[in-house]
Amino acid sequence: FSDILRFIYASSHLYSMSISSSDYSNANDSGVLKSNFICVLSIIFYAMGFPAAEYLLDDWDVVSIIAARNTSAFVLIFFIWILYEGFQEVRVAKWIKGFWIGAIGFGIGSFFVLLLQSLTTPVIAALMVATMPVAAVTLEIFLDGRKMTKWFLFGVVLVLIGGFIASGANLKSDNIGFASFLGITGVGLFAWGSRATVKNLPGMSLLGQVAVTTSGMVGSAILVYFISRIFFDISESPSQITYEHLGLLLIYACLAIGISQILWLKSVAHLGIGLSSFHLNAAPFYVMLMLFLLGKNWVWHQALGAVIVIIGVIIAQRKSINNKAEFFELP
Repeated sequence: FSDILRFIYASSHLYSMSISSSDYSNANDSGVLKSNFICVLSIIFYAMGFPAAEYLLDDWDVVSIIAARNTSAFVLIFFIWILYEGFQEVRVAKWIKGFWIGAIGFGIGSFFVLLLQSLTTPVIAALMVATMPVAAVTLEIFLDGRKMTKWFLFGVVLVLIGGFIASGANLKSDNIGFASFLGITGVGLFAWGSRATVKNLPGMSLLGQVAVTTSGMVGSAILVYFISRIFFDISESPSQITYEHLGLLLIYACLAIGISQILWLKSVAHLGIGLSSFHLNAAPFYVMLMLFLLGKNWVWHQALGAVIVIIGVIIAQRKSINNKAEFFELP
């Protein structure tokens, strides 16, 4: 358990360093402070999933990890949904629509993001996830006729430059194109899934929407697992499942996805998606600090690239405060 204990220790240090980020000008409003505190906590828990996945990738393949992760997260979210809203909401939920949205958008998207991490680093994967608000705006431009502004274009250019700086020294030249495809497609699918959830699952609570779409994530992950096992032989069952693996899976699935998603929904309900998404921008820095506290080297070009990417994300949303996506799930 040494790696897990170091992981929790590192995250506790990071948590204490992050509380001050909720100190806004309206600090006297305890409700706003509490919501920001919950949002910071949700992103810290979410960020813990990237180092946990990195340790799991040492022994397990991507397909096995994503299947175990999505299944475990769904079980937790489903039972929390029942406890909060009861069986009646479960019976009348739009399961079929939610399943397909989750399978295509969140299921394939999460697989691509983890595959990207296996080819690059946890920081690169977290950076790509942080650009999801830009992906959401891009979809609105193409699908809803939203006007493209000069700020959006400038922000996208900064995101591309920052991504190149952050990843250039860690990617082999022949992997750059494929890794970029995985990142852009994965985040784009998540943005599409969030948009489809809002438009096709009206009348359901946010918790219910997450639960039914997560069922689709499980379905797609299991399907990919068996196809990989039978036809392509690209997945191998772990030869030995240790307590360390189970602990890392507990962090990656239940804490970084299940609990984090619940806290994220609670903060979005009070702060709105616009302000909450600014907390998501901090995820790559949390990941970098966690890895550093776990004994990894601090990579300055990744830090510089991350700063440029986050600035680009913020600029791309400039003058769009009242026209942001209503909601999106954490990948």
